Amino acid sequence: MASKMFYNLAVLSFIIISLVLLFQPYEAFGSSRAIFLTKNEENIEVRQPIGMCSAAVSTHGYKCQEYEVKTDDGYILSVQRIPEGRTGGGGSNRQPVLLQHGVMVDGMTWLLNSPEQSLAMILADNGYDVWISNIRGTRFSRRHVTYDPSNPEYWNWTWDDLVTHDLPSVIELVFRQTGQKIHYVGHSMGTLIALASFSEGKQVDKVKSAALLSPIAYLSHMNTVLGFLAAKAFVGEITTLFGLAEFNPKGEPVANFLKALCAAPGVDCYDLMTALTGKNCCLNASTVEIFLKNEPQSTSTKNLVHMAQTVRDGVLSKYDYGNANFNVEHYGETKPPVYDLSRIPRNLPLFLSYGGQDALSDVKDVAALLDSLKFHDIDKLHVQYIKEYAHADFIMGVTAKDIVYNQVMAFFRSQH
Repeated sequence: MASKMFYNLAVLSFIIISLVLLFQPYEAFGSSRAIFLTKNEENIEVRQPIGMCSAAVSTHGYKCQEYEVKTDDGYILSVQRIPEGRTGGGGSNRQPVLLQHGVMVDGMTWLLNSPEQSLAMILADNGYDVWISNIRGTRFSRRHVTYDPSNPEYWNWTWDDLVTHDLPSVIELVFRQTGQKIHYVGHSMGTLIALASFSEGKQVDKVKSAALLSPIAYLSHMNTVLGFLAAKAFVGEITTLFGLAEFNPKGEPVANFLKALCAAPGVDCYDLMTALTGKNCCLNASTVEIFLKNEPQSTSTKNLVHMAQTVRDGVLSKYDYGNANFNVEHYGETKPPVYDLSRIPRNLPLFLSYGGQDALSDVKDVAALLDSLKFHDIDKLHVQYIKEYAHADFIMGVTAKDIVYNQVMAFFRSQH
């Protein structure tokens, strides 16, 4: 029994890591973070990663600004701003757009291709004021007013907390700095937290429209063998069993789990990206190499448990504490409340783009999402289906500008 539980636990962990983690396991464990020294308030030198602006934006000739915002539960998040394109111009009233990454990656995923192919820089060059979010726990957002990342309490959160704390804090920052409602772009888990938030009527007063790429809400139709195993896998208090509050894919414990699973029958780690995300049609090998140098990022183990519950239950709900009494303590009821996506305001402009080869944002699960939106104002819901696209093509595909991003910008321009 113990060995079976251990195996199921390992399978679960492996699959959930891979929801948007597009790396081959033996290539991604070395850290490549650039480091510089700063002084903290006590004048002690602190080793910190170089900011994203200097690492990936300014080098291409763009202005770039680094911001920090503190959430109401004490996390200090890094936010980058590209206020204009390389040629400048456009005045001071440029429309703000917020880009929100998925799980196990950070804002760098919007900057991996050339400026002509990366969404953040394409938007800037087309007259938008671009803001890039980095959620708690990723390399640029690993600070808290009380807790250090070495403290397990720092990692006591799930994507519910991103809905409740991170997303509102970042949107408020952009709204306060620009005085304008924002256009929102999310990929994968970045779509999940937006949909959950909108369903509760949150942020809709500050959001002009939302473009959701590879939308994730329901996950019960992942069409890979590994995805099927995840749906059946044991879902328990992984934090206790693992002894890991931080789920660091570059750390030795997780690396050992992945390597063990690669030896399991039927698991082909040489084609792991295709096995987990679907057959991406349009990735540049050099972009994938840059991706592997920058990602993956840590998340909380509790967050992975929450995502696993979504896979298992086929329902989008708040975190299930696995005990009726605990749920009553947190929610006042024995089961966690459900995010009712049909309650998303019907006049909120939405653009959904999904792929026919995407093994994570499966077409059947997207159909379930669209069914939740069936009463949405018909002129406010725009849906794009790209038969040959898989999960990574939407953020790293060399054809994404022509196929997806131009459509996103046309959608933005149509909102008045």
